[in-house]
Amino acid sequence: MKRYEKFVLEAEKGITFEISEGTRGELIIRALNIATANVYSTNYANPPIPEGYKHVCGEWNNGFVIERCSDGSQFVWIPVESLDSNGTLDGEHFPEKFGRRNYMNDEFSDDGFSEALNGELLEQFESVNKYGGFYISRYNISKSSAGKPQSVKGVMPCRDINFYDAKKIASTIEDNEAVKSHLTYGAEYDSVLEWFIKTEVKTPAEIAEDSTEWGNHWNTENSPRKVVETGSRKKWCVNNIYDFAGNVGEWTQEQNEIFCRVIRGGYYDDDGDNYPVACRNCSIPGVNYRSTGFRATLYIK
Repeated sequence: MKRYEKFVLEAEKGITFEISEGTRGELIIRALNIATANVYSTNYANPPIPEGYKHVCGEWNNGFVIERCSDGSQFVWIPVESLDSNGTLDGEHFPEKFGRRNYMNDEFSDDGFSEALNGELLEQFESVNKYGGFYISRYNISKSSAGKPQSVKGVMPCRDINFYDAKKIASTIEDNEAVKSHLTYGAEYDSVLEWFIKTEVKTPAEIAEDSTEWGNHWNTENSPRKVVETGSRKKWCVNNIYDFAGNVGEWTQEQNEIFCRVIRGGYYDDDGDNYPVACRNCSIPGVNYRSTGFRATLYIK
């Protein structure tokens, strides 16, 4: 005679359970936050403007730019709710509007690239659910004459920097009751690329095959063959975001199974057809790579 045990699962509001069978017939119960369901705010067309910022140009669908009143740092709204549900948060399933993409059919899975949905990334995901999008720096991060990080036009970007320093500096750009900054995640980076495709300002081929014509690469026509100031050419601006392809590579928080971090975008001495903007370069986090910088994103609380 079989004996059955009765049990009850209880959880706070916002938590649900997933029940599955393990490889040895055992029962597996996972507690899930329903915030991971693909449900976003429909208010993405009315971006929130944090206290201490002002809107300076653009609309939600072509580059809504806000500027920090204290130093002129600018950030661009990424309307995630408007994207197709073809991103991933776990690296295997692709039902997400906010998430990483495998544009190049490269070693996205084989190399074990991952991002755990916890900490800052989970906070950002919940913020995106609440507001329908997020802000990313309009320019690569640079430093002011006083040594403070900023996102402004016409200055040399931070470069030759390692992952740990980039992450630390990015976290200091903004931290108050309304907004917090962090180093860009792969899910954020690829959401930007998907937005470029969705708004038809760039084709999938220009994202995954050849970014030469919209970035500072060595094989770009009239290439300066060096790192140049942020926002130096209108041709390298897409939906009000400058230098996403080329000029300096960009550290992200995406990593592989041996804890290497991912650099995206290519830099001036790469050619845009071998290192298009979607390319992932797996790199040792403690090394100061030549002409590698970073961007920051804002988490709206």
